[in-house]
Amino acid sequence: MENDDVDMVGAENNNNNEAELDDMKKRLKEMEDEAAALREMQAKVEKEMGSVPDPANASASQTNREEVDSRSVFVGNVDYSCTPEEVQQHFQSCGTVNRVTIRTDKFGQPKGYAYVEFLEVEAVQEALALNESELHGRQLKVSGKRTNVPGMKQFRPRAPNPYMGFRGRALFAPPPFAFAPYGYGKVPRFRMGMRYSPYY
Repeated sequence: MENDDVDMVGAENNNNNEAELDDMKKRLKEMEDEAAALREMQAKVEKEMGSVPDPANASASQTNREEVDSRSVFVGNVDYSCTPEEVQQHFQSCGTVNRVTIRTDKFGQPKGYAYVEFLEVEAVQEALALNESELHGRQLKVSGKRTNVPGMKQFRPRAPNPYMGFRGRALFAPPPFAFAPYGYGKVPRFRMGMRYSPYY
């Protein structure tokens, strides 16, 4: 009789364990499905945002940028109070102005230069003829727009500061000790030790 009770309790425990195991398997499957769906959504969003660089897409965007830049001019020495509409009117005689971009700093203040994009490539030559023309009493500097190559930073050597004088690197030798006991640049003086002499 006791053995029958033990067998029944053992069978119930086995049934409970199997049921829990099935529940855990179901939950694990649901979590895996959710993770797969999330990965799929993330991949779709990244593709739409363009954060995954596609080599073919990158080269296409580079050629598109070069084509836009061939129809654009750089305008320097633009007055800070100038609006894009005024710049557009100034270059209206050259051709159809597609877009005027006045560059600003992080505080929204104009940097003093702009880019003018035309619909026709021929308009660029007309716009270059307006170099040193006046707008708001300032002479504009008009030149063709360069295409920036990604990852290529132009090296500009640092100009010497006229207020500092010429300071060659070889003139400054490091201190002779790791921690100079007399201060950096000071020459130690050797003095005779003081002796007691009663008849001096």
